[in-house]
This record gives sequence, C-alpha cells and structure tokens, in this order.
Amino acid sequence: MADLATLLAERDIGRALIRFARAMDARDWDAVRAIMAPDATGELGTGPLASPEAVIGCIRHYLDGCGPTQHLLGNLLIEVDGEHASSQCYVSDMHLGVGDKAHITFSTLGDYHDQWRRIDGVWRMKHRTKRNRAHIGSFEVFGLGS
Repeated sequence: MADLATLLAERDIGRALIRFARAMDARDWDAVRAIMAPDATGELGTGPLASPEAVIGCIRHYLDGCGPTQHLLGNLLIEVDGEHASSQCYVSDMHLGVGDKAHITFSTLGDYHDQWRRIDGVWRMKHRTKRNRAHIGSFEVFGLGS
C-alpha cells in the first residue's frame, strides 16, 4: 500500500499534467513554463528540445496558427521514487481551424511520457516525450501547409 507522501505526490503530478494541458489550450505560456523545471527538456516528435523555451516554442509553432484546441488526458500511471517520478498518460487532442480554415480539423492519439523532479517542495516537469500513435485530419489547421 502506498504511503501518504506517495499518494500526495501522485495527486500533485496528476494535477500538474491537467494544468499543463489546460494551459496549452488557453495559450497560457507562463502557466506552462511554471510547471516545467528550469532545465526541462523535451522530444515532441520534431527532435530534441534543450530548454523550457524550446519546448514552449515547439508547442507554439503548432498552436499559435490554429483555432481552439482540447487536450484530453487519460489512463494515467505515476511512479514516485523519492524526489523523482515518472508519468505516462494517453493524450487525445483536437485542433480546429480558424478563419478560412475553420472547416479543417486535426487530431492525434498519443502518449505523454514525462519525468518529474520535486524542486523546493513542488513537482516540476523535467522532460516530456510525446509519442504519436495515429492522427487524422490535415496539418493545414496549424497554418503550416499540408
């Protein structure tokens, strides 16, 4: 049976994952940044990202050019080991076009694999890897071409 500290860590990390997804949909880049460790890195399918600003820049490259989005998370697993943790969860994201692209959509099915570190008592994302399993729709929704 998990101890109270582990259960609280799992709760805090789960809430941070939800805040991250909601912040992306709200285009609240300060909130995204606040969840990440100062030396956070990522791999979102475009190559290694070596800083929080690079991770945010990659996300913005896609989201700034489209309309409303919704990132839904599920089937969350969290493993806590002292001041470090890992999490895995499914992500299903929907992206809608805007303006003359309002009829276009793009969706993915994927997984987030994250590494976490407790810094000054707060769980911060140390690394994010997104693995896409499938997608449907058009990349044009992002304003990047087909």
